[in-house]
Amino acid sequence: MSEVENTFHKFATYGDTAASGNSMTGKNFSKMCKECGVMDGKAVTSTDVDIVFNKVKAKGARTITFAEFQQAMKELCVKRFKNKSPEEALQAVYGLIEGKEPCHVGTTKATKVGGVERLTDTSKYTGTHKERFDESGKGKGLAGREDLTDNSGYVGAYKGAGTYDKTH
Repeated sequence: MSEVENTFHKFATYGDTAASGNSMTGKNFSKMCKECGVMDGKAVTSTDVDIVFNKVKAKGARTITFAEFQQAMKELCVKRFKNKSPEEALQAVYGLIEGKEPCHVGTTKATKVGGVERLTDTSKYTGTHKERFDESGKGKGLAGREDLTDNSGYVGAYKGAGTYDKTH
């Protein structure tokens, strides 16, 4: 399998766990053209990529195969590299595509800024919430949530608990 075909399969399966990697959707084709540098925003725009995709795919289909992908690249390379011959332009586009993988641009990361840091600091808790965590900030679990019963036979907070046997 060539490097271009390998890149095609990686982008074809991106974002779709059920994809076999043999056919690519328009969204993934557009993503590949953007990330590999085929779409430069001047000579080749996202509109051009969408038009070429719809031109090469079978009527009624939503995906393109690798053969249709190669046809689409032949059409795009002439637009991208106008001063080169079609063969040189195709090799230049394949050079851009080879060895690339889909990256996760704009993915959200969990942040702890402002109020979140202050609200999750257990050392600042007061009242009953303070009882639910130990000194290190780790939760006590069930012991921190409910009052545990003392079955000693004495009333709670009785100072002389356990002294009966000593006096008699």
